[in-house]
Amino acid sequence: MDSLLLVMFCLIVGGGTVSIKLSNLSIPPILAVTIRSVVASCLLWLWARAQNIQVGLPFGQRKHGVALGFLFGVQFLLLYWGLEFTDVSRGIILVFCQPLATALLAHFTLPGDRLYFAKVAGLVVSFVGLIIVFGSRSPTLGERHWIGDTMMLTTGLLWAVNNIYIKKFVENTSITYFQTLFAHHFFSIPLLACGAVAFEWGREVSPQPVAIGALAYQCVIHAFVGYLVWFRLLHSYQASRLVSYIFLTPVFSVILGGLILGESLTLSLWMGLAFVAAGIYLVNRPNSAEV
Repeated sequence: MDSLLLVMFCLIVGGGTVSIKLSNLSIPPILAVTIRSVVASCLLWLWARAQNIQVGLPFGQRKHGVALGFLFGVQFLLLYWGLEFTDVSRGIILVFCQPLATALLAHFTLPGDRLYFAKVAGLVVSFVGLIIVFGSRSPTLGERHWIGDTMMLTTGLLWAVNNIYIKKFVENTSITYFQTLFAHHFFSIPLLACGAVAFEWGREVSPQPVAIGALAYQCVIHAFVGYLVWFRLLHSYQASRLVSYIFLTPVFSVILGGLILGESLTLSLWMGLAFVAAGIYLVNRPNSAEV
């Protein structure tokens, strides 16, 4: 059952990056991600009320909510904004340095979640894949794609830091996975709103039906349903083990980017994807010999 949930999450996230690119066509990206967090927070609050679930953090734990909201807010600000400069099929592979960064950080910060030979080999293989992706070029890339690439890579690193923060400081408290998810969205709103005002004030907003539909997908399917699944699993499993299926996400994104957005999928891009996916598999391959 958990394997099915992970595959579903990967498909949702894979489609989510494509939907961001579509909404960016007529809705400013930081405004879109702000709306996403507001709508997702409202949906989570309504769900909590219906299920009689406590959604607010205990007073002494709100510092964790602020920290998680800050990390989450910066992460998604960069993700949405970065996709204005680079292709989905390229950017998502760079974002998925996350499982590798998670495994590396977990080794130094989480007892019992150590590196061993297969994990180290996976880190090396995936790093080679990222280099191949950085070196690839396609006709659909703009001149400033390096800005988007940098934002995508930073997004992946922040995602890893977020995961480790949850495992180290939140998991063993009274905070539930539902409260964790709500805190991410709710406490990210002020930062995202300030970003929209600072960077997009005066920018034209002319939402088209496709963009509105894409944003609705992000709010309801991705931010609400998808992350309910993700944070439930994140509270139950080792940070590095959790990504045993996560390599499917960039695969879904690359395929959907080509099919829906018409992005050019070069041989070097597929090679980079294969290296990254293989590295993620090795990182999460069971092995009892630690280093």
